[in-house]
Amino acid sequence: MTFQDLHLIPPILEALKAEGYSEPTPIQAQAIPLILQKRDLIGCAQTGTGKTAAFVLPILQLIYQQKDQQESSAQIRALILTPTRELATQIGESLTAYGKYTNLKHAVLYGGVPYKIQTDLLESGVDIVVATPGRLLDLIDQGIVQLQNLKVFVLDEADRMLDMGFAPDVKQILKSVPEQRQTLFFSATMPPEIQKLANSMLVNPAQVEVSPVSSAAVSIKQAVYYVKKADKKNLLLYLLKDVDMQRALVFTRTKETADKVARELTEAGVPAEALHADKAQKTREAALEKFKNSEVRVLVATEIAARGLDVEALSHVINYELPFEAETYVHRIGRTGRAGASGIAISFCDASETALLVSIQQLTGKAIPVIDNHPYPLTAKDFIEAANAGNKNDKRRGGKGKRGGKGRR
Repeated sequence: MTFQDLHLIPPILEALKAEGYSEPTPIQAQAIPLILQKRDLIGCAQTGTGKTAAFVLPILQLIYQQKDQQESSAQIRALILTPTRELATQIGESLTAYGKYTNLKHAVLYGGVPYKIQTDLLESGVDIVVATPGRLLDLIDQGIVQLQNLKVFVLDEADRMLDMGFAPDVKQILKSVPEQRQTLFFSATMPPEIQKLANSMLVNPAQVEVSPVSSAAVSIKQAVYYVKKADKKNLLLYLLKDVDMQRALVFTRTKETADKVARELTEAGVPAEALHADKAQKTREAALEKFKNSEVRVLVATEIAARGLDVEALSHVINYELPFEAETYVHRIGRTGRAGASGIAISFCDASETALLVSIQQLTGKAIPVIDNHPYPLTAKDFIEAANAGNKNDKRRGGKGKRGGKGRR
């Protein structure tokens, strides 16, 4: 199947050709025809499957055709709501690339930048808005964003929206959106609370499910290194000696660890930048740009980069620390091996993280190959010491609870 088989219009086909795309991914092949039929839709697909283009392409076509048939003036006809600045920027880049021959205008709205930049753009007239909830609500409250002519509403990364506590904001935004609209709902997972939200927003929706979150792309080669927590920095430097590891995205659980690892790598002669939510927006954008342009070899990031970050030719993802949520592992490693390309995902596992590794393997249904031929292996003695330390901590916590209880009485 080709994109032409999906009955996309020439301006969009020309843009796809310029980007080097000819065949749709499964989520695109299934979702695009339904969206072009103006159906409400629930799309469930893991990261890295081409989900963004699955809604961006048909939205561009629908808005382009509406403007051609009705009026040419720019009005907000489509709204794409997403949880983070990085995801919003990514979607904006897709609109620029795929809509370059349509003359449609779009605005990307998020916090952390001056209002005037965004308000000037809105006042000049835009057809499509990509926004994070907080900044959009601010602009709606100020009367700057008007959504009465909206035709298509997209909620992207819906599961993450709820995880980040955006449900009240989404409901508030819906009050400004016409009841007669097309609603598209995309999520990597579909737990009961997400399904309930979808049921309240959509009318007789079509449902498309591709590549459940429990599965990683087959093009990603996975491996795990058992290593002491204190040796993780040395193991990372050891692996970075490999010249084939030209660009690596390293994940940590905390902002403090991300800063520390980036600093230690740079001091060791490996250019690195940290990316996390405490960084100013300009700093985050600069770090990401340096990474994309190969000015720095390593980007050390928290979960802020686990979804939506799209870097061409990203060969390696390294889990410096395993995530607490098994599904996050799949999102993390999905930053490589995108669009059919190959990739390598390496995980460091210290003795205290073995339960997390078991959860990941249970979710994916596959054992991750262990690499034990390295200078910093974890020994049986290390596992025993970690277990004993854990038992001592449990006893201390229990003792404190008893003493605290007695004192309160």
